[in-house]
Amino acid sequence: MFANYDLTLLGIDIAIALLLVSALVSAFRILKGPLEADRAVSADLLTFSAIGMVVLFGVRTQNPFTFDIVLVAAIVGFLSGMSLARALTRGKR
Repeated sequence: MFANYDLTLLGIDIAIALLLVSALVSAFRILKGPLEADRAVSADLLTFSAIGMVVLFGVRTQNPFTFDIVLVAAIVGFLSGMSLARALTRGKR
């Protein structure tokens, strides 16, 4: 069945599928979350699931430029998560 298919590529494809399921579950939680904090955590999970899928796509296609995009997206995702947490706590430490 997988005679000409590398096991590394199979592992990458399975990991991309699992990250896609994680992204779908977090998107559902963003829509149905009862609290703003639930939505914020789900948005953070959705961001980093998408980043993980881009990383795995870059490994699969052997494209070195995807890692530059991932680095910028990870920094923006981290900073937006921190600012959202600060806004939800209304500046309390």
